Amino acid sequence: MRILLTGAAGFIGSHLSERLLRLGHEVIGIDNFDPFYDRSIKEENLSISKKSNSFRFFELDFATDVLELTNLPEFDILIHLGAKAGVRPSIADPKAYIEANYTGTLNLLELLKTRGIKKMVFASSSSVYGNCLNIPFTETEALDQPISPYAFTKRGCEMMNYTYHHLENIDIVNLRFFTVYGPRQRPDLAIHKFIKKILNDEPIQMFGDGSTARDYTFIQDIVSGIVSSMDYILENDNCFEIVNIGNNQPVKLKDLIVAIENTLGKQAVIEQQPMQPGDVDITFANIAKAQKLLNYQPTTSIEEGLKEFVSWIKVSA
Repeated sequence: MRILLTGAAGFIGSHLSERLLRLGHEVIGIDNFDPFYDRSIKEENLSISKKSNSFRFFELDFATDVLELTNLPEFDILIHLGAKAGVRPSIADPKAYIEANYTGTLNLLELLKTRGIKKMVFASSSSVYGNCLNIPFTETEALDQPISPYAFTKRGCEMMNYTYHHLENIDIVNLRFFTVYGPRQRPDLAIHKFIKKILNDEPIQMFGDGSTARDYTFIQDIVSGIVSSMDYILENDNCFEIVNIGNNQPVKLKDLIVAIENTLGKQAVIEQQPMQPGDVDITFANIAKAQKLLNYQPTTSIEEGLKEFVSWIKVSA
């Protein structure tokens, strides 16, 4: 199978690329090396995939490089992970998020339409649930109150994807990822920052009173969910699905900090800060649909995941 993978140099994309190559697939990776964080990190993320003869890489921006998109090699299925990420930065620059995420996805859907390709896996986000009152979050929830531009772009893409499924018969699985962590996580995200700051005897910032909770999901469990969704969509026609991919075990922020302290054998110096605009109180995935549809089952506890993450940070420092 020849797969077009957007965001191939990113955190999730690089892990997925390696898994797909190990499974015997061909991967055509694209990434625009968004300057949100250092290019050298993404270059390193790609280093393993680039050793494979079954991997080809193109540096381009699918939101603006429309001609380059049309010149890409033939492929059988699109796995669309690429996006401008981050809730808080999206509040500062909503236009950039709409262009990268919404317009970029539209360009890719048009590419599928033009080439007659009928299979797509799309990376959505738990942020679409906002401050949903029904816990745990289920895919049938009516979602019309996004609380950040990032969340709006992801929900908007899900809706646009349905339009192309309806009009062009493109089979699409939309995966709502819940707080992904692990080796290669973006350096601006909480767990990565906490580990590095505690190791360096620097204070960490805790926003709110520590009672907010996240359904932290280890990277390899996320990758397994993506691969299962790819297999599902290749085996089924006329399908459009929205599926939560999470751990189903939310962890409070204050408990996460304790777990990191225990993993490091070192206490954190905590600076308490007010809650930030766009932040939600809790994310909590109901994964019953993923279990039934995709045979998805997360296997990595927060303690096990943190051990792997810490080991990677120490080696890569």
